[in-house]
Amino acid sequence: MNSLFDLSGKTVAITGGGGVLGGGIAQYLAAGGAQVAVLDLKLEAAEAVVSAITTAGGRAVAVEINVLERDSVRNALDQCVKAFGPVDILINGAGGNHPSATTNPQQEFFDLPIEAFRKVMDLNIIGTILPCMVFGKAMADREEGIILNVASMNAFKPLTRIPAYSAAKSGVKNFTEWLAVHMAQEYSPKIRVNAVAPGFFLTNQNRFLLTDKDTGELTARGQSIINHTPMNRFGAPEDLYGTIVWLLSDASKFVTGITIPVDGGYSAFGGV
Repeated sequence: MNSLFDLSGKTVAITGGGGVLGGGIAQYLAAGGAQVAVLDLKLEAAEAVVSAITTAGGRAVAVEINVLERDSVRNALDQCVKAFGPVDILINGAGGNHPSATTNPQQEFFDLPIEAFRKVMDLNIIGTILPCMVFGKAMADREEGIILNVASMNAFKPLTRIPAYSAAKSGVKNFTEWLAVHMAQEYSPKIRVNAVAPGFFLTNQNRFLLTDKDTGELTARGQSIINHTPMNRFGAPEDLYGTIVWLLSDASKFVTGITIPVDGGYSAFGGV
């Protein structure tokens, strides 16, 4: 069983690796013996994750990347290869929402700045597609590799207030399915592409939308989420690890083109 899930010696590149979820994933994979390139727009955030990994005895390197610029992504790949050799696994963790693309009582959908909407769409969709192009080409040349995208429960059920993010993550899910077929048919069946769809996790981005900054109590939106999550809590980064290891290892070697919800039962609950 251990060998089936073994990732030791694999080289993993993870975009958005300086964030709460990305950083946690990076540290977990490194603890399991993988060599991890932590890619982030904020180099200091990536370096902090790398420091935690190396202190624990793991192997990692911090790499600055702008997932919206092809030259930056190519440079990041070059640095990964220089540090650890060919990249076996790409995790596209970069993404996020923006307050200006969110509706609220003071900002109707009809008045959302289209530039803010476009920024969210670009970060989540282009920020996934472009690394797939660059790192995926290297995998196609080697005829093997694994790509794991990070979608969201928004890909299955659009949430109120965040139209751009919901549409973008739906696009990530659809693109995952398309790319899985394309890579297997056109290049190699040993190249697999899947995605995870986290439910509601507390991150730096949404923490104070779901909990009160001063009291720590749930906001009305946070309470509504808990009410619709049968397991009655938010997700923690470690709740993703088992699913991710399964999708990255030989345990799922006949699995491609799927998006797995990790959501505490949110997608199964009908509200009553």
